[in-house]
Amino acid sequence: MSSPDPAPDPALDPALDPGTVEIVRRRLEAIAEEMQGIMLRSAVSPIVREANDASASLFLPDGTVLAQSVSLPLLLGCLVPAVARLTAAFPVATMRPGDVYLMNDPYDGGTHIPDVSLLVPVFAPDGEERPIGLAATILHHQDMGGLTPGSVPTAATEIFQEGLRLPPLRLARGGETDAQILRIIACNTRTPDAFAWDLDAQIAACRTGAARLAALAGKLGTDRLGAVLAALVRRAEQATRAAIRAMPDGTWHYADALDNDGVDLDRPVRIAVAVTIAGDGMTIDFAGSAPQVRGPINAVPAGVMAGAYFALRAVTGADIPNNGGCFRPLHLRLPEGSVVNPRPPAAVNARTATVKILTNAILGALAQAVPDRVPAANSGLSVIMALSGRRPDGSTFVLTEAVQGGSGGSASGPGVGAVSTDIGNTMNQPVEAMETDAPVRVHRLALRRGSGGAGRHPGGDGVVREYEVLRGPLTLTFRGERHDHRARGAMGGGDGLPSEAWILRADGAREPIRSKLTTVLHAGDRLLMATAGAGGWGPVAGDTAADPAANPSEAPTA
Repeated sequence: MSSPDPAPDPALDPALDPGTVEIVRRRLEAIAEEMQGIMLRSAVSPIVREANDASASLFLPDGTVLAQSVSLPLLLGCLVPAVARLTAAFPVATMRPGDVYLMNDPYDGGTHIPDVSLLVPVFAPDGEERPIGLAATILHHQDMGGLTPGSVPTAATEIFQEGLRLPPLRLARGGETDAQILRIIACNTRTPDAFAWDLDAQIAACRTGAARLAALAGKLGTDRLGAVLAALVRRAEQATRAAIRAMPDGTWHYADALDNDGVDLDRPVRIAVAVTIAGDGMTIDFAGSAPQVRGPINAVPAGVMAGAYFALRAVTGADIPNNGGCFRPLHLRLPEGSVVNPRPPAAVNARTATVKILTNAILGALAQAVPDRVPAANSGLSVIMALSGRRPDGSTFVLTEAVQGGSGGSASGPGVGAVSTDIGNTMNQPVEAMETDAPVRVHRLALRRGSGGAGRHPGGDGVVREYEVLRGPLTLTFRGERHDHRARGAMGGGDGLPSEAWILRADGAREPIRSKLTTVLHAGDRLLMATAGAGGWGPVAGDTAADPAANPSEAPTA
């Protein structure tokens, strides 16, 4: 009597052979990159077309990330709760071809009001009615109303002062756009044309991504593609858990602070984290962080999640694909009513500063567990500023710019100057673009030599920028950090220099900026800023007194 046939080995399933899985992974990444490219080439706002402040991702119908563009970790992470909220409000089973969904409400899955998330369902070409995936984008729009142009008022004390909140909405049904929604938005933005063009860029990116994923399903078959996608997510989770398991178990603490909240300028805002590694899981607890504040630096959970996702990915291996499987071993504890989980109607527009500081704090804690993988502290937010005014034809312009700083030195080498760090990843805007988009002249754009902390591997330098207003009045919204709290060195390295900024009035007056400010500039006024340098790593050669390896008691602590 012959023995029964053995059970099929899932590892030998042709749908899941390593070659097919890797080809599909790379194809998904290429689709996300194509979506990203469409937004950057089609958007008209300088913050997008020059600074690249937008991101794109593909998702499974259940909201699991499949692939992400190489863009801003902050926005990529924030897309996860945005998609979850959109699919909760509009169940995937009810979505139809041609539908488009959008939202931006920070207290309903969003991050801050200028960042609008948009979603398009993906359908297989075989006519199946249920979506097989989701294509999503998030883009920073120039203006969504509120107290100041750019929708980032530094003195806001409640979200109602920050702009137009959009709950989850169906923007288009079966290819027919709801013109009433667009009219409501147009009536509440200072830059309606730019909003419309940038939104079209998002829609085009999502529809292209949906078409590409549908074509892949047509080529492989829906069932086979589904098996490969599940395998990709499962393998990313397994690889991430293995990487965490290889780290030492324990709990590590770190604390940092923001200069102020934009309203109470003499009161720093504490960010405290405890990172616990236990087996193949990681928990990040923000107990001990400041209560929510009056000013707009409160960060809703979406941004905190993005910072935590970035930190986890930074220490678990670049070879692991960026999908939802990576995030399953991570658990967050966000005290309600704190600066990292505020209750409405707290203001939240300046949350980027907080997310960057908390990301630095998570990495600072992880550095105590895996010091060879984590750099010294970076320059944080440095500066995000908005200049706005009227063109000769009476229309409003808004120029938003992220002014960069330095990245921290690390075991692998010195930090880099004039870059956007960790969850930022925006680009430096060309001088020519700034001078085209606003009536300003850039007199200086240079590295701030020597601002990075000393060390075996020095920290990256900040930058010096000087702008002159050619035609006013212009409204300046200035959001800076690291004026009062330097980027710390690691493993005996030195701290970076703090940020400084001044307004040089045409009449000779010199006004220092205390990290956050909204004011008016007139023709002949100048804005001068020197952004923070990053921390150095390791002692300067020959300085054994500062070497933690030679003096274990001097290893950095929280």
